[in-house]
Amino acid sequence: MTATRTPALFIGHGSPMNTLELNGYTEAWRAFGRHLPRPRAILCVSAHWYFGATAVTAMPRPRTIHDFYGFPPELFAFDYPAAGDPNLAAEIVETVKPEWVGLDRDQWGLDHGTWSVLAHLYPGADIPVLQLSINATRPLDYHLALARRLAPLRDRGVMIVGSGNIVHNLGRLQWNEPDLGTDWAERFDDAAADRLTSAPGDILKLAEHPDYRLAVPTPDHFIPMLYLAGLAEAEGAALEPLVRGYSMGSISMSCYGLGADLELRKHPTCAARLPANVPPEQTNI
Repeated sequence: MTATRTPALFIGHGSPMNTLELNGYTEAWRAFGRHLPRPRAILCVSAHWYFGATAVTAMPRPRTIHDFYGFPPELFAFDYPAAGDPNLAAEIVETVKPEWVGLDRDQWGLDHGTWSVLAHLYPGADIPVLQLSINATRPLDYHLALARRLAPLRDRGVMIVGSGNIVHNLGRLQWNEPDLGTDWAERFDDAAADRLTSAPGDILKLAEHPDYRLAVPTPDHFIPMLYLAGLAEAEGAALEPLVRGYSMGSISMSCYGLGADLELRKHPTCAARLPANVPPEQTNI
């Protein structure tokens, strides 16, 4: 890794309520923002922009999208007024050619997969932010290949952030168990950790895991992790586990870094790994 290569992150983002809560996970995200090099811009692959095309936001001022319902008014009032960067969007289009990426100048913006995390990583909203859509029509290996094409951006000061959850099964939530990981969720999350930290290029073998259908009933939250795996494969490196944890039985809050661990370990007070005994009533995920 070059001395100037910007770290990349995968964040297990959990509930939108993490935007407003201070808990072990959000404290760790804040530590990432304090101790990692400040990027030129952030490119986020969020689970919540999942539709039938590959596009990048290209507006100068992306709107804050409240893409959920049933949450408190304070969450709907939250605004993350980061600037966009149309020039960087055009640069991304050129970087990944011959793959096609459309320029979204007026349709999307920043959804909660992005701003719930950045509210803690960079609360000042003073770094330009772009989102890359997840093309729902393409197979999993497409996303790994696209990630490899995005890798040069890290040498140009762009922090690539995948935001989703490796295990995400809303149909199996146990609402009264805020810090629980079921046996199948832990097995699958552990299998993902083994791949990501040793052979990220083989990450798609997880689709053969006996718990895959339970852990990944839909691919939207799983795919953002593939972008970090693809970046690691392009670099010939492995991902670094930064946070491990579970919520309500069927959500994994695991976070990984690429080129991040050394920077974080320079700071003894950095909450890079989830502290033990996080109060369950404070997780809200």
